[in-house]
Amino acid sequence: MTKARRGPRDIAREVLSRLEQEDAWATPALSAALERSSLSPADRGLCTELVYGVVRNRERLDRALTAHMPKGLPKRDWIVANALRIAAYQLLMLDRVPAHAAVDDAVNAIKALRGDSMGGFANAVLRKLATSGEPPLPPPGLERIAIEHSLPRWILDSLAAALGDPPLAELDAAAAATVAPPTLSLRVTARAPSRDAALARLAAERPEATLEPSPLLPEAILARGLQQPQATGASSDGWIVAQDVGAQLIARMLAPAADARVLDACAGRGGKTLHLHDLGAHDLTVVDLAQAKLSAMADLARATGVTPRRMLACDLTDAVATRAALGEASFDAVLLDAPCSGLGVLRRHPEAKLRRAATDPARMAELTARIIDNVAPLVAPGGVLVFAVCTFTPEETEAQLGRLLAKHPFSLEPPPAQPGVDWAAVTDARGVMRTFPHRHQADAFFAARLRRRST
Repeated sequence: MTKARRGPRDIAREVLSRLEQEDAWATPALSAALERSSLSPADRGLCTELVYGVVRNRERLDRALTAHMPKGLPKRDWIVANALRIAAYQLLMLDRVPAHAAVDDAVNAIKALRGDSMGGFANAVLRKLATSGEPPLPPPGLERIAIEHSLPRWILDSLAAALGDPPLAELDAAAAATVAPPTLSLRVTARAPSRDAALARLAAERPEATLEPSPLLPEAILARGLQQPQATGASSDGWIVAQDVGAQLIARMLAPAADARVLDACAGRGGKTLHLHDLGAHDLTVVDLAQAKLSAMADLARATGVTPRRMLACDLTDAVATRAALGEASFDAVLLDAPCSGLGVLRRHPEAKLRRAATDPARMAELTARIIDNVAPLVAPGGVLVFAVCTFTPEETEAQLGRLLAKHPFSLEPPPAQPGVDWAAVTDARGVMRTFPHRHQADAFFAARLRRRST
């Protein structure tokens, strides 16, 4: 007997259930599932839309479904819950899928897995939802914004605080952009003759894509409709790498001199490391807790012709381990892109808002404070430290910066002027950088440049 072909909704249900049962992350889980499938490009696109659409809008979908389910969604039956969510997303937020197709697929899947009784119940719920739509949203205000964009209220409150308690219209736009699919950002590397040359080459290779230079810095490109940029000749030749505009600004903020001894602490997979190298910093020491990330960075470095002086796996929260790895090393420039709650990259990892708790920012701030205490002394007198996080919570941004300045001999200074870099668009009067998706087409970063005092 021939095994039934699995369609895009089957795979979407499987991936969404993995996110719940295994704490998997959407991007690798979806990529692995699609790689194993035989879906057409159109069906792959639908599957991707369903997975990310449900994750981004889950609280709103659950609210709409439970209006017709007195006992609420099944707590532990992820298959049923996600079948209902996928159908609800198609009914409420997609206009290209016929209602009967969305309902019938979900009902048939639930019947096959849980029997006719549960399938009949699902059919009744979804047909009511198809007829009546979602319950009315609250009047304009914070509650409405939180529901409309499926943001936990504590995250919305943190976003409002970061924006300086903005008008509701801006907060609504900020919340929408925080969870919307991101624009693809590319960085033009030192291997390319120029950004214009990279733009021309990409346009010739992918005429269907919309490409434009970022107004914020001279090596950034914003791309729409550019599928699989890694498969372009521009990527194969090392002319471009995918990197968010906000992340690119972090390396620009450090702006080390060509002969500077540079430490990239918490370097991750090395996107900022490679950017620092392109900016002229060649005496690079790279540290991260995860050896796997360092290995991935080494592969990328070899492919792009970059050779860090040292690559070390080290727990920088541990003072003894830090001293053992780095000794009394004294660096002219240190980049600390610190671990954080990651709320600034929700548009790339929307499932994080389902996993983060209101207590996480304070917990992460304590972790980062230990790293700062161990890394700050490694900066030479007169040297520069850039502290950065990809989040916007007060505990991890302004409060952490205040603690650093109170405890360590550093002073704030604005980032150095650089041709083509629009610091005025992203920094305040102190020179502290904040980027936001709705303002800058960039992830939400917070960064400060600090100079170590000589005495």
